[in-house]
Amino acid sequence: MNEAAMDPREARPSSFAFERSDRVLILAHLGVAYLALFIGAAAGLLQGLQRTGFIKLPTPLGYYQLLTAHGVALALIFTTLFIVGFLFSGTAKTLDGRLYPVDRVWAWIGFVMMVAGTVIGLITILTNDATVLYTFYAPMKATPWFYIAMALVVVGSWLSGAAIFTAYARWRRRHRGQVSPLFAYMSVATMILWIIATLGVAIEIIFQLIPWSLGWVSHIDVGLSRALFWYFGHPLVYFWLLPAYIYWYVNIPQVIKGKLFSDSLPRLTFILFILYSIPVGFHHQLNEPGIGAGWKFLQVVLTMTVVVPSLMTAFAMFATFEMAGRAQGATGRFGWIRKLPWKDVRFFAPFLGMVMFIPGGAGGIVNASYQMNQIVHNTLWVTGHFHMTLSSSVVLTFFGISYWLVPALTNRKLTWKANNIGILQSWLWFVGMLLMTVPMHIVGLLGEPRRTAFTTYNDSPAVQAWLPYWPVMGIASIFLFLSTLLFLGTVIYLWWFAPRLETAAEYPIGEARDTSHKTPMILERWPLWISITAALVLIAYAVPIVDMIQNPAPGSPPIRSW
Repeated sequence: MNEAAMDPREARPSSFAFERSDRVLILAHLGVAYLALFIGAAAGLLQGLQRTGFIKLPTPLGYYQLLTAHGVALALIFTTLFIVGFLFSGTAKTLDGRLYPVDRVWAWIGFVMMVAGTVIGLITILTNDATVLYTFYAPMKATPWFYIAMALVVVGSWLSGAAIFTAYARWRRRHRGQVSPLFAYMSVATMILWIIATLGVAIEIIFQLIPWSLGWVSHIDVGLSRALFWYFGHPLVYFWLLPAYIYWYVNIPQVIKGKLFSDSLPRLTFILFILYSIPVGFHHQLNEPGIGAGWKFLQVVLTMTVVVPSLMTAFAMFATFEMAGRAQGATGRFGWIRKLPWKDVRFFAPFLGMVMFIPGGAGGIVNASYQMNQIVHNTLWVTGHFHMTLSSSVVLTFFGISYWLVPALTNRKLTWKANNIGILQSWLWFVGMLLMTVPMHIVGLLGEPRRTAFTTYNDSPAVQAWLPYWPVMGIASIFLFLSTLLFLGTVIYLWWFAPRLETAAEYPIGEARDTSHKTPMILERWPLWISITAALVLIAYAVPIVDMIQNPAPGSPPIRSW
């Protein structure tokens, strides 16, 4: 069978040798991502120990300065650079076996812009000129260079998306009438969601924050600014999550010696995430004025629909696990569980993330509920939910990806020793996150606010209920930092020192369980799905945003609170 006639869902060789140009490009993205991980983790350790009363920060460092560095380095830089690198790797593997020169040009320009934005942004934070947290809420004003840096990161990521789109479009032209490879399809969906979502924060930065920070305008409409940010802020969560889902759907079946439960279901899942994860930002603003209650309720309803693709994913994953176990001879109702590769870090780390996502997702329903949000809004509950979902499910999956992707790029072996250290490191992260997030949820229900440094509020009686949980959270921050060091040390070993392979390294891509059922081509009609997404966005945002513009608040002058 020639290449043009091959069904892209059929099995492909697991081994894969990257071209040198692609390998350098992907490793560059991963390297900067890992550096950002270290910076963010170090800031998080110091911030966590100060907040829980273990240490007192030296004078040059401030709590909120560290909190900003922690959020920006991890939530914006580490995730974006790692995701782009991972998507490039799978795009090269599943399309034509490589990226073409035009793809690499877009990718390298985007990379340079993102790195420039990262360096400028971190410098402004370290010089204490941008202590505005990763949400950079107005009316707190950072130096204009911070906003310019964030704009560079966003636009650079758009060019990375352009590289994926051109590679995908080229493949579609050469394979008309065929269903695209699942990894590439999901990569396109992820970048479509990202670009649509970042339009909001780009508008905020370019048309509000930069002119305001330069002094071209004296006041800023805080309500409009936050609405534009959260138009981006919640889909950002799914930009982090969808690459983890790609790994769960596409790569893990090969790791566990199984097959994909379905080829159509994950495609539909990603379409639903694009449709329903963008027009929901108002559920982050349920307690803020300037937005009508009806519009808030509409976006709460749309938020709840995002539960559907998540449940579809949970069903598909456990079906995949069971089928893999039974294909290996498992019997009985739960005998398949014993057949899963629990000693393989490529499976074990993301599985821990899946487990943590269950209570984390349940907490998200509380956050998005119109009534229950009144109890937990702006408390440490929200921080606990954030870390239980994204910092656990997503980051543990990124760890699992790294343990095979770095060796695949450097053509080195994931040794037994590195694998076992990875399992220990994953356990340490999992336990550390439990010790941190469970107390955060509890003290959040007891009223402890988020975004606050260590304080006893003049020995208020209310604080007495929080005090027993602080040492646990402080110890948890130590666990998480030690886990980060173990991970980065293992990555360094796999990058430069692990034994070299004589043959091409493994890049696990699972095959569909049954290729006799054709995947509906309507799922490949991106103009249709983008148009429906635009319609939903207009329904959810057009009237309230226009009202904010036509009836602006008095606005706020810039405030420097540090």
